[in-house]
Amino acid sequence: ELLEMVSKGGGENAILRHTQRNKKLFVRERLKLLLDDESFLELSPLAGLSLPYGDVPAAGCLTGIGKICGVWCVFTANDATVKGGTIYPIGVKKQLRAQEIALQNRLCSVYLADSGGAFLPLQSELFPDKLHGGRVFYNEAIMSAMRIPQVAVVCGSCVAGGAYLPTMAEEAVIIDKIGTLFLAGPPLVKAATGEDVSPEDLGGARLHSKVSGCTDHFASSEKEAYECIRNVISTLNYDPLPEEVVEHDSPLAYLLAELSYFHLNFCSKDCISSQILSRLMDGSRFQEFKANYGTTLVTGFGHVEGHLVGVVANNGELSHDASLKGSHFVQLCGQRSIPLLFFQNTAPHTAQPTSISQAHSNKLKAQASMMAAVACAAVPKITIVIGGCYGNESYVMCGRSFSPNFLFLWPNARVALVDSRHFSTVPQAGDSDCTGDESELKHLKEKLEEESSAFYSSARLWDDGVILPQNTRKV
Repeated sequence: ELLEMVSKGGGENAILRHTQRNKKLFVRERLKLLLDDESFLELSPLAGLSLPYGDVPAAGCLTGIGKICGVWCVFTANDATVKGGTIYPIGVKKQLRAQEIALQNRLCSVYLADSGGAFLPLQSELFPDKLHGGRVFYNEAIMSAMRIPQVAVVCGSCVAGGAYLPTMAEEAVIIDKIGTLFLAGPPLVKAATGEDVSPEDLGGARLHSKVSGCTDHFASSEKEAYECIRNVISTLNYDPLPEEVVEHDSPLAYLLAELSYFHLNFCSKDCISSQILSRLMDGSRFQEFKANYGTTLVTGFGHVEGHLVGVVANNGELSHDASLKGSHFVQLCGQRSIPLLFFQNTAPHTAQPTSISQAHSNKLKAQASMMAAVACAAVPKITIVIGGCYGNESYVMCGRSFSPNFLFLWPNARVALVDSRHFSTVPQAGDSDCTGDESELKHLKEKLEEESSAFYSSARLWDDGVILPQNTRKV
């Protein structure tokens, strides 16, 4: 239901205004004209959901990955039905994440610019700092220096800082009567000089194609613009990721649909990793590594869509032996240049302190060893949170702070320092050290409960999206 709501952008009335009054295509229609097929992975579609400054998700920005003329591309597209495409702090974060993916994977970037610029009341949260709006333009320059292509379509208003986005791209198309580029629009010209000027005269398609040279291609319609961009990409001579068609077996067909059952019934407890892996690996085949040692962590090799991967999956608490096994296996994959796939369902941590013992200290040291191995493994890493993502074990299992190439959540996932369900709401009788009363503890438990949901995480872009379990292989 949430994804369906997001797909409607600013709502039916906003879409009607956008398409009928302004004569523009809806952002998702634009992508259909650009893409080779329907295989488009939208990134963090729930970003902005229920945040204080956005009553609709996505904050006016859609990002994703798809193919144009056989070339993998990262897309950043403004959705002008959401507050005119105005950029909020979460929108900046979303753009920067898309550029990070383009940089890391050397993917062509495509910008569909249609934005009213930055939301000024929140300028302190999206302008001045290192990872605020200006970083978008810095990244554009760096990618150009790295010979990573970037192309843009001016398919709406591009005001203020947003005007630099297409101007800094290697090739830009502007659409007649729809696309405009200016640092300050006609109202500010009127306020500053008293002069009346039309958007077309100030920064329209003909001006920038014939006079300023800010754009490289003139298009009389949106359809023509996207055909032009497809032609541009076909001449990039850029295909850094040649792909061979790899034949592969599907998991046992009757098992794949059962993932939705497993994610609801097993991942709330210690998950049975073998049950889930058999539903995700090609042919349900999995070659386990150190199967009888450190059994609370499952490690081994398998194929996903024909690609060899090293799997690291929780099967309970990360014990001393399990952490040593994980460290060994991760280093092995690093030596063999085998990508790592983490299935994270870390053991819940209680809010109560644990006693310090020799066993506890040994476990701590072993987990630190695995943490270092994960951080230093120079191979692609993808993390799927299929259950809990708690405390230090989330770092050991390549959580967001350890920069996996991608991180996705199943809907039941929980992301928190501790599991609120294991958090006592009533002080123990006779506990003289307890300073909080019952109501304070209850409030804290409710706060932890709200903040640990998969949707709270995805709204803040702590991940690359919530996905359905049965779509895991495809994603």
